[in-house]
Amino acid sequence: MITLEEWAEVRRLHRAEGVSIKEIVRRLGLARNTVRAALRADVPPSRERGPRGSLVDAVEPQVRALLAEFPRMPATVIAERIGWTHSLTVLKDRVRELRPLFLPPDPADRLEYRPGELAQCDLWFPPVPIPIGASGTRVVPVLAMTCGYSRVTDAVMIPSRKGGDILAGMWEIIGGWGRCPRTLVWDREAAIGGTGRLSAPAAAFAGTLGIRIKLTPARDPESKGLVERRNGYFETSFLPGRSFVSPFDFNAQIQDWLTGVANARHLRSIGTTPATRWPVDRAGMVELPPVAPQVGLTGRIRLSRDYYVRVDGNDYSVNPAAIGRFVDWIATPALVAVTCAGQIVATHERSWGSGATITDPEHRSIARALRTEFAATRVRRDTRSHSDGHVVALRALPDYDALFGVAFDPAPVTPDTPATTAERH
Repeated sequence: MITLEEWAEVRRLHRAEGVSIKEIVRRLGLARNTVRAALRADVPPSRERGPRGSLVDAVEPQVRALLAEFPRMPATVIAERIGWTHSLTVLKDRVRELRPLFLPPDPADRLEYRPGELAQCDLWFPPVPIPIGASGTRVVPVLAMTCGYSRVTDAVMIPSRKGGDILAGMWEIIGGWGRCPRTLVWDREAAIGGTGRLSAPAAAFAGTLGIRIKLTPARDPESKGLVERRNGYFETSFLPGRSFVSPFDFNAQIQDWLTGVANARHLRSIGTTPATRWPVDRAGMVELPPVAPQVGLTGRIRLSRDYYVRVDGNDYSVNPAAIGRFVDWIATPALVAVTCAGQIVATHERSWGSGATITDPEHRSIARALRTEFAATRVRRDTRSHSDGHVVALRALPDYDALFGVAFDPAPVTPDTPATTAERH
């Protein structure tokens, strides 16, 4: 068969230099019919082999029957059902070719976002343990939000994936933007909408801001692909070569990196940088309400003699003066505050670990003073006095026996010594 180079040379000699077919045959050593066929051909020659037989051909009808009934059956299960004993690679390749014939197509559109229309939200778990004080290190979640129109991304590390902490992180990012996208897209995160419906705190958050929180279908990560790709970008471009001494150090470093690198790089999808599109995107968002939404972890408890409240696995001291009364506590990522009847009775820096006991020295002093006062009050209550103030004397019991003429003999009475009338009484 003539090669591509010989085909090109035959056509060049004949068309460009006017060489005859006979001379081309002599120069190139090709058959006359081969030269004539090359001159008649409009396309380069190609060597295409016909289909070759495969071991899978014999079992393809069984594979088709299984896929017709169970279109998503894995290739490994198909191999088990048909008794396949050869290499799985050739079977998987054939299953990959046949499966689209039995599955309905699920096309994904490319979306165009309007300025201020939405932001996608997700939790990212950096594969790097973060020091969190005396409790050691642990993997801490990071809340990431990416705007649809400008692709501006912001992220903040939060103490936990509980609803109050997630909403606190969202409010911190939105407060930094100064305006809020009209729609926030979330997956089925348990604290936001794990059942397919918004949780009560998330619904209250959206209502306060006057926006909508949209939940994506289950097991559909493509619905928020913008922020999912940013999470991967964090791991490949932000984390390598960095170390962190605390969650707040992590937040400071990622903010600098987002401003100087992530939001300043040119994106082919939008033809510019996210920072360039940000002013237009921000102008399309809604203004923030005059009253901030309720965020953070909250709780209410009657303060016991042990004047501590437990918040996210840690115990925080409270002013002992509130013992026996209901106290309300709220925990933001940085602070734990406790109030009683609207008055602040404790403030502490929040611990991101667990099992810690945080005590305010002032609360301990107040408790010591209250214990001293309580002991003195109990002594005063047990000491009786007359109206003029002098203490009532407590007489011994034998004095009363002598006063009433009772001869009390504690010795036991025997049958040989009969008791007197006075002793019997």
